[in-house]
Amino acid sequence: MTTSVTSTTRLAALAPASEQEWLESARALILDADLDGAFAFFLAAAAQYPASGEVRIGLAGLYWQMQQHEQAEALLRDWLAQCPDHVGATFLLARMLREQGRMRAAAEVIRKLFEHGRHDVDTVIQAIETLDDYGRPQDAAAICEAEIATGSTDPRIHAYAGMLDIQLGEFPRVRERYNFALGHSPEAVEWNIPIGLSGLQRYQDSSHPDFALFHEVLSRPRLSDKARTTTLFALAKAHDDIADHAQAARYLHEANALAHAAGSWSRKQWNRSVEARLADRPYPFALPAPVDWVPIFIVGVPRSGTTLLAELLTRHPQVLNRGELGCIRMLAQQLALADRNEKLPFEQAAAVYAAQLRQDDSEAHWFIDKQPLNLLHVDLIMALWPNARIIHCQRHARDTALSLWSQSFHDRAHDYAYDLGDIGAVIHGCRRLAKRWNARYPESFHTVRYEDLVAAPVDIMAALNDWLELPVTQSSITLREPHAISTASAWQARQPVHARSAGRWRDYAPYLPELLRIPDR
Repeated sequence: MTTSVTSTTRLAALAPASEQEWLESARALILDADLDGAFAFFLAAAAQYPASGEVRIGLAGLYWQMQQHEQAEALLRDWLAQCPDHVGATFLLARMLREQGRMRAAAEVIRKLFEHGRHDVDTVIQAIETLDDYGRPQDAAAICEAEIATGSTDPRIHAYAGMLDIQLGEFPRVRERYNFALGHSPEAVEWNIPIGLSGLQRYQDSSHPDFALFHEVLSRPRLSDKARTTTLFALAKAHDDIADHAQAARYLHEANALAHAAGSWSRKQWNRSVEARLADRPYPFALPAPVDWVPIFIVGVPRSGTTLLAELLTRHPQVLNRGELGCIRMLAQQLALADRNEKLPFEQAAAVYAAQLRQDDSEAHWFIDKQPLNLLHVDLIMALWPNARIIHCQRHARDTALSLWSQSFHDRAHDYAYDLGDIGAVIHGCRRLAKRWNARYPESFHTVRYEDLVAAPVDIMAALNDWLELPVTQSSITLREPHAISTASAWQARQPVHARSAGRWRDYAPYLPELLRIPDR
């Protein structure tokens, strides 16, 4: 590593300068892509200002940028040993660990921050959101509950606690947390609380107080369109539970009209994506298959049973469900411009994804990614991991369409779900893709029909376990510790398997004739 003459001169001139001037000069060198010069500046600044957290953080970030990961981590851990309540160093180290797939280690770093006294509410919320984003809802919930136990009355903390408890299956406590938030802030109805409450149970009749709450929320004059939309979805779900399909359909029409007007999904772009995948040739190579783990991709149209199937698979002690990762789509975009004859970018992409899938908290052998629309990227998946297993979930098209149209999604990628014509296009495209992948990868692609799964779950799962070559154990037929579920199926997937939703579309056909335009199968 060398330092330019200019940088050396600037170093000498900065000797009597302030800490802020040192930092600004080092950052300017980074912007100029002079990493060697910036490194020399940060080293000199660290000697000049040994008690500066900002200098330590800047130097650690530069180490990381220069791919010297061990040095970056060691520097931050050393600083946190001296200043354990330093917020900036904590979150930077957590982010670095996350990039390596070390989610448990990242969570431990963040949790440790709160062992040394209380922090302001913005720091608490940053920690909660970060941990939830890292797929660590248990750790995020622990911070929420610790804050509440020490007397926090901030309604946002209680609302976050409720949201996390839904994921964790702590349904009785959700209502307590949400009621506190609603009682302490008029803004709480804007935080998806009505839709969260509606998913906690199956309503028996309209005397449940949630019905009155939802109507009261909708009567508020300054309610945002987003909160109005989600509350209408909540009220529709409540009426569906009590078999009042006419009212449910009326609220769903109103909710979907609002959501569709605010959406940006393009049917033309979707059709082009499908056609591009169908026209694409297989990759001319396959990377070596990992010998000690197997990726399982559960794909298909959303709301076709993907969450239920993933939960049933995770009854096996050697299977771990990572939920809906977004990595494959991101990597596919990055690799779209790569030379297919050059394997290195693909090897690097495979390593990045493997770190996010396997992480540092399990000795499992099979790992599930249940992002349904990974169906678009099966060619890439099979090139990166030839031992991958693709499980395609298929459900009656009209039931799938109704389930999608009845759901409020937080991810804009699902904006198609607010228009039955768009939903029909997605179902048709997914069916075509599944047919192509099944023909191209018959040994690695397996379809499970939702109707068969709910009618005979033991038989279907036994056959699927055989196909996956899972070893038979007693643990595989009993439920393990409940898994965190962050999708709309958080409550349903924890109930006994039932067939009530098979053929549900017929209840809505008189009120939703658009359903009949979607092919029967």
